[in-house]
Amino acid sequence: MTNLQDQLHRPLRDLRISVTDRCNFRCRYCMPAEVFGPDYAFLPSDKILSFDEIERLVKIFVSLGVKKIRITGGEPLLRRDLPELIARIHRIKGVEDIALTTNGSLLKKYAHSLAQAGLARVSVSLDSLDDERFIEMNGHRGKVLPVLEGIEKAAEAGLQVKINMVVQKGKNEQDIVTMAQFFKEKQHILRFIEYMDVGNSNGWRLDDVVSKKEIIEQIHQFTPLQPVAPNYKGEVATRYQYQDAQGEIGVISSVTDSFCSNCSRARLSAEGSLYTCLFATEGTDLRELLRSGQDDAAIIKCITNVWETRNDRYSDERNEQTMAKRKTSKIEMSHIGG
Repeated sequence: MTNLQDQLHRPLRDLRISVTDRCNFRCRYCMPAEVFGPDYAFLPSDKILSFDEIERLVKIFVSLGVKKIRITGGEPLLRRDLPELIARIHRIKGVEDIALTTNGSLLKKYAHSLAQAGLARVSVSLDSLDDERFIEMNGHRGKVLPVLEGIEKAAEAGLQVKINMVVQKGKNEQDIVTMAQFFKEKQHILRFIEYMDVGNSNGWRLDDVVSKKEIIEQIHQFTPLQPVAPNYKGEVATRYQYQDAQGEIGVISSVTDSFCSNCSRARLSAEGSLYTCLFATEGTDLRELLRSGQDDAAIIKCITNVWETRNDRYSDERNEQTMAKRKTSKIEMSHIGG
């Protein structure tokens, strides 16, 4: 196994694979309906990586040091026969962990088969327990109850479940404590995510960000918190345990706190482009290498070159306020997952 390092001595350990660019929700911070409307040209099926192609790339990435795989989208449960892909990845020697990020709307249906296939963990996006606010935030595409039912089915199937809440000022910050109370009782880890400037469609403004400090202060008033050490080097969420030892929360704060220095994640888009940052402006086309008959050595050489020249530190630079004049378009999150 090769242990790659980038220009900032960060290893390649995690691979996030988007299996579709489609989603059945239209959350404003990711796929707003006015941009991703009825006439939006999603990728045709022949442009999306096949399971054979994904499996081959995972084997190659594992040979370069990847240990953890996360399946994303779009909404990954829209990809037909997804448990089959999970099973194929699970059989690859060297893969230590497979996780899935989903909006949860279809999780009740698939939780058991995903767990049987080898999925270990699932992160479910849920921005409010209030139906009216949730519906407003997801583009009038889904209610809360099916998501909660999916969460419970996943837990029953033996999956570790985490809930992700993107907090936006003026949208759902009033739900911070309600969400914390609810999932503390359910004994599921809740992670709050600062509203991020991903892609070009979500109309991001710094004024709309509810900071980690504000989130923690609100919850601390409900029940005292104490910081907890990271589970592993490069963990993106800052962890806090309730002082009564009844569970924990996390805050992913890429706006007010950068975690670029430990980032070991590569991202593979639905159409097979490799991205080295969530805020990337361009990727490297691996699909063309796969479909033009290149052998594994050629693909390994390409990925190695990309990673060894990587110097991304977007959140650091944004925090240093050096990005004000940046005009280049970023890739949409719906293409490369969160």
